Amino acid sequence: MGRVTERRRVLRIRDGEVSARPDTLVAEEPLEIRLNGKPLAITMRTPGDDFALAAGFLVSEGVLATAADLQNIVYCAGATGDGGANTYNVVDVRTAPDVTLPDFRLERNVYTSSSCGLCGKAGLDAVRTTTRWPIADTPPLRVTPELLAGLPDRLRTAQRVFDRTGGLHAAALFGEDGELLDTREDVGRHNAVDKLVGRALQHGGLPLSRTILMVSGRASFELAQKAVMAGIPVLAAVSAPSSLAVDLAAETGLTLVGFLRGSSMNVYAGEDRIVLGETETAPQG
Repeated sequence: MGRVTERRRVLRIRDGEVSARPDTLVAEEPLEIRLNGKPLAITMRTPGDDFALAAGFLVSEGVLATAADLQNIVYCAGATGDGGANTYNVVDVRTAPDVTLPDFRLERNVYTSSSCGLCGKAGLDAVRTTTRWPIADTPPLRVTPELLAGLPDRLRTAQRVFDRTGGLHAAALFGEDGELLDTREDVGRHNAVDKLVGRALQHGGLPLSRTILMVSGRASFELAQKAVMAGIPVLAAVSAPSSLAVDLAAETGLTLVGFLRGSSMNVYAGEDRIVLGETETAPQG
């Protein structure tokens, strides 16, 4: 099975001094996801939590919603094409007999990247109409700026593989009290979120309506989409959101926080969930 890290020779140049040494790199390998025996998607990922990644991907695609929807996930044997050893790079997700599958043929190509999700579909309309747990319908979750301010450092502390490679994205789920519930790392930020959501589905934890999703890097439309599809009401990122991510958040009721660094942050949508002090005022427009 693929490893999370690999060693490669590197020529190191420091202050004019040159030396050769081994370096630790994050592993990147393709994972083909099959749905009931038929090829559906290929994503470049860091090996590990492959079953959770596949399950989480299918939550964001509107296929799975509960653990009962999932019959099983297995690695496909002899997936090298020449009948050789198992590469552990192909998984087959079997759904329960009563699960109705979307018609993927008309909506996007069979093969996609780790950053696709619903990006090839009808965008905002597709997410609004396919989510099983509309965020606006859930009991309100309120968080303080002080609680949010502490999440990036807690996420960074949990990035064990990043400490060795410097080359991984991370995503974490926090409770409304700031408790770290789960964290995953991957070469693709979207895969890290899928692994979190997939693990929650496998343990009967969806919807994640009392949690905060914290991601390293920016907040793209795809990450906002994955949060909405899992019923997560708050998405926070250390960098900027995209315009479409903000549009999706505003339309679905998702609280979207960007540039979360220290005590500074920008709230782009869903500000009603942010508990402000008496001296703070609402932004003027």
